[in-house]
Formats: sequence, structure tokens, C-alpha cells
Amino acid sequence: MADSTVPFALAVDDDPIILMDICDILEAAGYRCNDADHGDAAKLFLHQRAEEFTLLFSDVEMPGETDGFALARYVAEHWPWIEIVIASGRRSPAPGEMPDKATFISKPYSAQMVHNHLRERLPDRKKPDALKQPA
Repeated sequence: MADSTVPFALAVDDDPIILMDICDILEAAGYRCNDADHGDAAKLFLHQRAEEFTLLFSDVEMPGETDGFALARYVAEHWPWIEIVIASGRRSPAPGEMPDKATFISKPYSAQMVHNHLRERLPDRKKPDALKQPA
């Protein structure tokens, strides 16, 4: 039986290799990771299971009608308890493009960069035990 105290993260990226990589990184940080390959799929998934999640980690440029910035705004509006990290190697957010609570990380990133970002930005109550330890 799965440990219900381990938080869930939703990773969203249209590149399957990057998606596997970010899930590995989030799992090493102490999350149980689910994934979606574009923003529209992530929204559908969250409509079914949003109460389980504490973190959204999304790319910006993806197919479909919902890019990462739009997904971040949607999640902030509908599920305000979910922390949001947006990543991109090509686009930086313009003022007002992301909700205030969302944070941004540049690609390429390493596991250490992501873990440090989450350690610094997430409230302690939303961090898995592995992120509460010093780097």
C-alpha cells in the first residue's frame, strides 16, 4: 500500500525524455509523480484528481490550446493549494504572464537545481521530507 503522506506532483512536458527526467527528479525529491504530455491533458487530469496534488511542474511550449503559462494561471485559479513551477529554455515569463505564486526555472536544469529551487521556494508544509534536509 502506498504511503499517503508522500505528496503528489504533476509533471507536464511534451518531450517524453524530459518528462521522464523531471519525474525522476521529482521522485528523488520525495514526490510521487504523475505526468501529462500537454496542458490540456493536465487540466483534464487535475479535474479528476486535483485534491491529491501539491505541486505542478510544467514546461511552457506544448501542443494544444493550453501552454504552461495558461496552465499555471488555470491551476492557481481553480486549485490554489497546488504550488506551481514553470520551466522553459526558450521563453521567460513576461510581467503578469504567470500567477504571483508561481515560480520559474530555466532549462536546461539539473536535479540539484530543481531540488534547490523547490527547497528555497516551497513552504515547509508542502515539502516532502527529502527536501526538508539540507542540500
